[in-house]
Amino acid sequence: MKNSVIAFLFTLIMLQMYGQKMDTLTPSKKVSYKAFLLPTVLISGGTLLLNSRLNTDLQENFNTFFGENFHTYADNILLFAPIAQIYAGKYFGFKSKNDFSQQTKNIAIANTATLIIVDILKHSIKEKRPDLSDNLSFPSGHTAIVFTNAALLYQEYKDSNSWYASSGFVFATATGILRIANNKHYTSDVLTGAGIGLASGILVSHWNPFQSLKLGKNKKTSAILYPQLGNQTGLGLLATF
Repeated sequence: MKNSVIAFLFTLIMLQMYGQKMDTLTPSKKVSYKAFLLPTVLISGGTLLLNSRLNTDLQENFNTFFGENFHTYADNILLFAPIAQIYAGKYFGFKSKNDFSQQTKNIAIANTATLIIVDILKHSIKEKRPDLSDNLSFPSGHTAIVFTNAALLYQEYKDSNSWYASSGFVFATATGILRIANNKHYTSDVLTGAGIGLASGILVSHWNPFQSLKLGKNKKTSAILYPQLGNQTGLGLLATF
């Protein structure tokens, strides 16, 4: 049943590529199925590991390596690094694919989609965390969000500077590892979260959602969106007028 729920929700993501065109969506480039091979592998791998002995063994190995009492808040900070990089790229002299307005819209849509999928899965699967703090372990929300924005960052700057474009995945991978090290998630949670995040970021980057919606047209107005995870899940907004 659990695996069926995961497969169904991932299928819904993929079908967005081929569904009816909406007035608010304008495809900027044809998306190859090859772009979704890695997300598919990650989600499939995470699903297969769920509730397996290997998953438990990997957790025990992480606890042994990092120590039973290991704890850091770095994963809550690294989570936001790719978003900061998306906005900061132009200040380093790199040419982005989209302007500030479209970047903000892409971040908002991709993160919203990721948060919705993750929240549905968490409350459907109800997997206990390794530290037994609650039953919302699968998949990892932190990992899903950071990989969503790492994928957006890559799509923004891959044609300008591939090293900068790819650097977000360093922060994303570190976040996933630290979620396991903090005993908040199993390897299965992190792999599936990474796959969901990548798929969401790739889709939104290629479909440029809500192009007709103008943000920051008035130079005195700007907005930055960021994900919120913890006791409350959602998106935060910082705006100046």
